[in-house]
Amino acid sequence: MANPPASISDSRAASAALIVVAGATGDLGHRIVENLLARGATVRALLRPGSAAKPAATALRAKGAEIVEVDFANAAALAQACAGAACVVSALNGLREVMVDAQTQLLKAAVAVSVPRFIPSDFSADFSRLPEGANRNFDLRREFGRRLDAAPIRATSILNGMFTDLLLGQAPVVLFGLKRVLYYGSADQPLDFTTIADTAAYAAAAALDPTTPRYLRVAGEVATIRGVQAAAGLATGQPFGLLRPGGLGLLGLLIKITRKLMPATDDVFPPWQGMQYLHNMLSGQAKLPGPLDNARYPEIRWTSIREVLAIKQ
Repeated sequence: MANPPASISDSRAASAALIVVAGATGDLGHRIVENLLARGATVRALLRPGSAAKPAATALRAKGAEIVEVDFANAAALAQACAGAACVVSALNGLREVMVDAQTQLLKAAVAVSVPRFIPSDFSADFSRLPEGANRNFDLRREFGRRLDAAPIRATSILNGMFTDLLLGQAPVVLFGLKRVLYYGSADQPLDFTTIADTAAYAAAAALDPTTPRYLRVAGEVATIRGVQAAAGLATGQPFGLLRPGGLGLLGLLIKITRKLMPATDDVFPPWQGMQYLHNMLSGQAKLPGPLDNARYPEIRWTSIREVLAIKQ
């Protein structure tokens, strides 16, 4: 499943440029750092105070990353941590205090020391096509995006659809025990899927590419629910059926009920949020418009849904 870091022999991507990565100890951020190092970049990973001794930070240091602990509320220290970077990459993940507040602090620090480029932690379906209120997490990305567009820095958002890895359990779509693929609405709506590993490889390539546009849209595979059904069958060697409880109206109602019944939580992805994300995809509202930018870095090999689902075997 994992897309191996690109070889540093790739003349287009290899660089000694300094790339600053925030959120580097998370799954996506860690993989971005690995790919950057493999491409010959110098990487400075920004960590919260007290995090440098944690195993994830130790692993990054062992691979060649520079580890810098910094309080995001300390504007001067954060600016110093960003100094000299060719690009700042945010792989932060959270709610408002992270996606809006902390990223804004990071953005201001990058601007203060004249960093030319900024890649925000968007990594999602195409939230730019959704109305306000359609998805809480998308709204936070859109809010920060307005601040980013108003800043004197070149920005590039990478949109990748849904992480294919979620089909292994976190997204209740492929029901391995029942041998069914769950969906609402139409089984023929095209959906965008990209693995975390492939997204990280692409983000690293983009961080080292000074010519990136405002948006880059990629999908490891575009498939309908029927396509996911076929991939599940091929991956497991067993036939999968379809399970349609109802239309998108029913899913919308279930989201409202689940949200009201659940106690307040600081979870980034409570059950109703995952249901909301699925609704946005199945409705087609968050579909990435073509043409996709997959071929921009031809050294990246895209992982199929079938390859991901085969991990269950």
